[in-house]
Amino acid sequence: MLGPVETRSVSPVFVGRTGELGVLNEALARAAAGEPQALVIGGEAGVGKTRLVEEFATAAGRQGAVVALGGCVEIGADGLPFAPFSTALRALRQALPDELAAAAAGQEEELARLLPELGEATSSRHDEQGMARLFELTVRLLERVAAERTVLLALEDLHWADASTRHLLAYLFRTLSAGRLVVLATYRSDDIHRRHPLRPLLAELDRLRTVRRLELARFTRDEVGRQIAGILATEPDPAQVDEIFERSDGNAFFVEELAVASCDDCCTGLTDTLRDLLLVRVERLPEPAQRVSRIVAEGGSTVEYRLLAAVARLPEDDLIEALRAAVNASILSAAPTGDGYRFRHSLVREAVADDLLPGERSRLNRSYAEALEADPTLVPADERVMRLASYWYHAHDAAKALPAVLDASVVARRRYAYSEQLRLLERAMELWETTPEDVRSALRVRDHTDAYVPCGCDPATTPLRYLDLMAEAAVAGRFCGERERAMKIAKRALRLLEGEDDPLRAAWFWVQRSRLVQAQARGDGWQELATAQELVRGLPPSEVHAEVLAYVANWSMLHAPGPDALAAAERAVRYARMVGARETELHARLTLGGLMVDAGDTEAGLAQMRQVLEQALQEGEHVAARAYVNLPSELHSVGRAEEAVPILRDGIAFTRRFGLLEDEAWAWGNLSDSLFVLGHWGEASDAATKALTVGHSAKPESAGALRLAHLALGRGDVAEAGRQLATARARHGIHAPMPQQWLPAARIAIDVAAAEGRLLDARAELLHALESGFPPGTQRYAWPLLLAAATAEADARTLPAAAEGRADLLDRLSEAVRKLTTGVPVWRAYEKWTRAELLRATGEDTADTWSEVVTAFECLQRPYDLARVRLRLAQALLSEGGDHERDRAAELLRLAGAVADHLGARPLTEAVALLAQRARLSPARTPRQELAAADPAEALGLTNRERDVLRLVSAGRSNRQIAEELFISPKTASVHVSNILGKLGVSGRGEAAALAHRQGLFPAETPTSRSAG
Repeated sequence: MLGPVETRSVSPVFVGRTGELGVLNEALARAAAGEPQALVIGGEAGVGKTRLVEEFATAAGRQGAVVALGGCVEIGADGLPFAPFSTALRALRQALPDELAAAAAGQEEELARLLPELGEATSSRHDEQGMARLFELTVRLLERVAAERTVLLALEDLHWADASTRHLLAYLFRTLSAGRLVVLATYRSDDIHRRHPLRPLLAELDRLRTVRRLELARFTRDEVGRQIAGILATEPDPAQVDEIFERSDGNAFFVEELAVASCDDCCTGLTDTLRDLLLVRVERLPEPAQRVSRIVAEGGSTVEYRLLAAVARLPEDDLIEALRAAVNASILSAAPTGDGYRFRHSLVREAVADDLLPGERSRLNRSYAEALEADPTLVPADERVMRLASYWYHAHDAAKALPAVLDASVVARRRYAYSEQLRLLERAMELWETTPEDVRSALRVRDHTDAYVPCGCDPATTPLRYLDLMAEAAVAGRFCGERERAMKIAKRALRLLEGEDDPLRAAWFWVQRSRLVQAQARGDGWQELATAQELVRGLPPSEVHAEVLAYVANWSMLHAPGPDALAAAERAVRYARMVGARETELHARLTLGGLMVDAGDTEAGLAQMRQVLEQALQEGEHVAARAYVNLPSELHSVGRAEEAVPILRDGIAFTRRFGLLEDEAWAWGNLSDSLFVLGHWGEASDAATKALTVGHSAKPESAGALRLAHLALGRGDVAEAGRQLATARARHGIHAPMPQQWLPAARIAIDVAAAEGRLLDARAELLHALESGFPPGTQRYAWPLLLAAATAEADARTLPAAAEGRADLLDRLSEAVRKLTTGVPVWRAYEKWTRAELLRATGEDTADTWSEVVTAFECLQRPYDLARVRLRLAQALLSEGGDHERDRAAELLRLAGAVADHLGARPLTEAVALLAQRARLSPARTPRQELAAADPAEALGLTNRERDVLRLVSAGRSNRQIAEELFISPKTASVHVSNILGKLGVSGRGEAAALAHRQGLFPAETPTSRSAG
């Protein structure tokens, strides 16, 4: 609008920063090569962060990179949720419209929370994973957009960032792994006091090796001289340089201000303070320009021209002249995007804003609010509600501020900005008492809240109560991770309810307390749930009643499964159906199905769970994510791991698509379990590692650590197993005694203690488990534990120190075995195995004993277990003597050794070799060598087609070349290669070829290498 203006205080020469530019350019080069980069630049106000980013962005653009800039917006003291990401994504959309549309395809409704131009944000279910879901989709969007083009995403002024922006940036830095992307963020370091909310994020980034931190230093005297020369377009006097360097202390912005002031004809000399210097420059403006500057200072980081005109109420010509004067004086500048104005430097804006009188500040905010109410089109639609709430609040008009703040909280919730929603709701609670009664009574639940209504009333006609705000705030706090604040709100609400007859609302708050107690590992949450259950007892069916019963059933399934849990689940299903609470019904039915399986009604329970999964997928409910976790878990529990694996892989794809990180972590953990028993240890290890890194809550991380401990034991790394066990126990805490956590941990502890020769510690773990008992449905965890204890006693039977107390311990073990459920073949096999180990502990086992165990496992797909019991049978056969027994033992050892070699189960390999050596089965040949002498491919479990594929892999063929030679599709070839890698227990084609060479699978052929073509 104003055309070209002078900005002589901005040096046309970019001074210094050679080292920093070198780091940034190196990062850009790495990103262009496909290695995403993350950098954070800190520095005091005025030191030159923005100028450095501008220079780098300009250079990156010249090299073909797409530059997307976004800045954190300060409106009064309130940051707009996700403002820098929204601005940057908008810039990306303008630069790469087709690429961004393709990257967002299928997720437009979710991503519209950040970029409204993509469509209307869906009103999908809110939960603790809502924000994480949005974060995951955003990161994947950026990775896809940057797949072919280098993208620079620059986010400035993190010191003003809202909590949601900080969380999203932290997630982006943690998980970014692909794309030609540079993420650059800046912050003002002198503003980061000890309690500044950005400080925890900076501490977390310091721990990430993938994030580079830069701190901009002040200029040296030589750099200050060059900067002054650029500003004045002449070589400065050395004395002038000395004076300005001393006064500015090398701060680039103050150098500019002092350089201009020192030569300005209107300036009578330097002021005593730099703050006064900034104000002096404003005070030299004509009065209309000063007034406009004060208005812009209170309007936020950027003020749109039409909004400024409405507030200033100046004739347009006068307003333009005032703006021209402020821009010519380098006080204001045109906003880089849009039709608005901002201060050229935030330090000037802060000085002008601080100089406003209190009454003047509230009057300006009122003027902004009234102008925006009169014409909502004055500001972008996605900012309108938030800015109006801020303006009315800072105008100190409670009657206007309360509805506006509540509207803003609803918008924040719909954007998954739960941290901002909580802050706004706390502000609403602050305003509640000072708001006139007639204003409060006109508020309705539907219009000003967006969460579940605890009272169960019609939200369209129900007046809003203070307790409704507390309910909304408690949920927001739980969703954004501010559990301590949420707990305080829930406690206060329950105190307020003590004198009221409102059992449904009280029960709802007790459920929230239970969830918060469990999330904070402060208890198991049962006392709170029991209180809620008692409050709804005898009341008519309602959504609250159904929800309470569903939570009770789910809690019981995890902590104390049995008939009471089954009955609670059945009641929850019945009540949810009566009141039409579909989501609660699906959750309750899923719990019911799992409890039915645990109770022995296997097929009916699994059918119920499959039906829930199908219906949830059809109806778009995220209950499907939980079904993808629980259904395979129950399949695994009844020995059907091979059925569980494809469902888990589908579940991982589903949870990744929707950003359901916790569910994804559980799915990876369960996949690790199934892959382990099926003999795919390499994949099982990768899956367990994913379970640790994908989720961000303690329970799935604890489960992932336990799986890694189990794998480490199988591979003979006892020290690593001990470390992972300690990690698991530290993460799930001591107040969550769920059998699915403590029983596997106790089993690993027994194995570790036995491996380290600490039999008494192993016995102590067993005794603790026996005293705690094994609730119905926990046999999947109890049988491996009892087996581990029986094996430890059998292995230690010859040690004199182990004799004391052994008889009593074996009796207690036998009693536990007798009582434990054996409803499916896998646990009947485990029962036989455990009983055989108990007989071995007393020296009473025979070849017939172990033959039954081997027979039981031969019909199960559990190669490691089968190899272990084959070793035991071989041992028993050799002790009985005879040529036939020796031949049979040799064959068993060959088979067990083949599996041990394939899995990398070093203890089993060594045990097989030692037994063969002692029995002198083949002095010159170990079981590994006997494997090579037989048909190695068959022993490794390879089919004829897989043998053909492996032969070509060993010859260096690509999947396409294999497909051409064998007349199959490249996709089929890829599937065969994946299966081969899993069966061989290797991580890549090179390792597979090396193993084939060592085993002599293709002795007549010489491996050659060919181009992948």
